[in-house]
Amino acid sequence: MEIPAINLKAIVLVHWLLTVWGCMAWLPPSYAWGNFTMLAIGVWAVAHRDSIDAVLMFLLGMVLTILTDIIHFGIYYPAFEGLTERNRDTFRFSVGMSILSLLLKPVSCFFVYQMYRERGGDYNVNFGFPTVTRNRDAYQSIDQQDQSSSAPANPFNQAEGSKPARSY
Repeated sequence: MEIPAINLKAIVLVHWLLTVWGCMAWLPPSYAWGNFTMLAIGVWAVAHRDSIDAVLMFLLGMVLTILTDIIHFGIYYPAFEGLTERNRDTFRFSVGMSILSLLLKPVSCFFVYQMYRERGGDYNVNFGFPTVTRNRDAYQSIDQQDQSSSAPANPFNQAEGSKPARSY
């Protein structure tokens, strides 16, 4: 089964629109700062089509905003009983759009990860720790003698009649 190609511009545009609508009534400025910063990194990923780092940063930003959105909803979701009918409708619309944005983020993360792989990103995350591999195809066996080893070994790689260069 082939994964449909989703444009990165469409992902950024949809999340921008849902974030704007979600910020209309009830969420704190930290919600807006986090999501709009993540979307700015998404614009960077759109502008630099060959950048692996931009897509990876956008993907990590999406994952982090999933967590922060859940925390924002848990802390700031009030039970507004004293709202007028018009304010209650705006509140419901804002809550609906922010929840829809949260529900779409894992799907968007999947498509952004596919774009990361298409741009040449690794399948696994490397944190810079040294690893031991069992691939020994690049090694030469010590049992086999190379033809160039029949000449006498010159450990300093100098010409036969030249003086050694001194370095201080």
